[in-house]
Amino acid sequence: MLNRRHLRIKVLQALYAYSQTEGGDYVKAEKQLFEAIDRIYDLYVYLLLSFEEVKRQASRRMEDNKKKIMPKEEDLNPNMKFVENLLITQLEESKELRKLSEQLKVNWVGDENQEMFRKMFLHIRDSETYFEFMNNEAQGYEEDRAFLINLFKVEIANFPLLYNYFEEKSIHWMDDIDLACSMVIKTLKGMEENQPLEILPLYKDEEDEKEFVKNLFRETVRRDKENEVLIDELTSNWELDRIARMDVLLMKLAITEFQIFNNIPTKVTLNEYIEIAKFYSTPKSNGFINGVLDKALVKLNDSGSIKKIGRGLKN
Repeated sequence: MLNRRHLRIKVLQALYAYSQTEGGDYVKAEKQLFEAIDRIYDLYVYLLLSFEEVKRQASRRMEDNKKKIMPKEEDLNPNMKFVENLLITQLEESKELRKLSEQLKVNWVGDENQEMFRKMFLHIRDSETYFEFMNNEAQGYEEDRAFLINLFKVEIANFPLLYNYFEEKSIHWMDDIDLACSMVIKTLKGMEENQPLEILPLYKDEEDEKEFVKNLFRETVRRDKENEVLIDELTSNWELDRIARMDVLLMKLAITEFQIFNNIPTKVTLNEYIEIAKFYSTPKSNGFINGVLDKALVKLNDSGSIKKIGRGLKN
């Protein structure tokens, strides 16, 4: 499920795109923001569907081996441990997953996709993870679960052709793939034998989280000029146009969040944007942003612009 940091990152990306367009349409930008968030769910479903595609390639390989002119014993009587994995069978038989796949129009149909999974299976077949699973004596649901989680973490989620596919579908998915992978792992861990598959929701609290995204985006756009004036005052030794655009956007978001969310501690907001800066701006940006935001907090507190409900929220 989405966490607040990831939502902040999606708002940051939307603001960056919006700031790149002169006279941009913020209504359109907001719509695109929510579409980008919703598409993370597509990524999650693609990954859930990948298990049965790998199994399909394994089954085809077995059938082809049986048709050899001079098949060996292992060709005629193959090890079925992988294709009979109980969790993959549950994923295949899930009506909810099938319905979601059709609703989102997410599937692996097409010769190019099948070729990718053929190569993925060949890669998996040669892996240590697969070899150990296929050749140990352990049986049962928990053995199948432990193997599938390990296979996903080590082989499937890191398969280069799969990365290339997702990157071509959406440039933002490279930022979202870790979250989607964590959702897949959580799904596998939560599965129970002889029980319907429980698919995770995208939002923990959809109404609350969507409201957070909407307000953060809209208010940062609305307060753009006043935030810019404040940042300019607090960076008197710098020309504003010399500061990295991403740094400015991160500070605008933080300054807005300080003021409009009365239930989020200022320390949480400060730490979140400093952490985001480590990944989305220059190596020294987090220290610079930290210094400016510390000054902004003093100024906003002195002016009464920060109103928090609850003890300790200003700390």
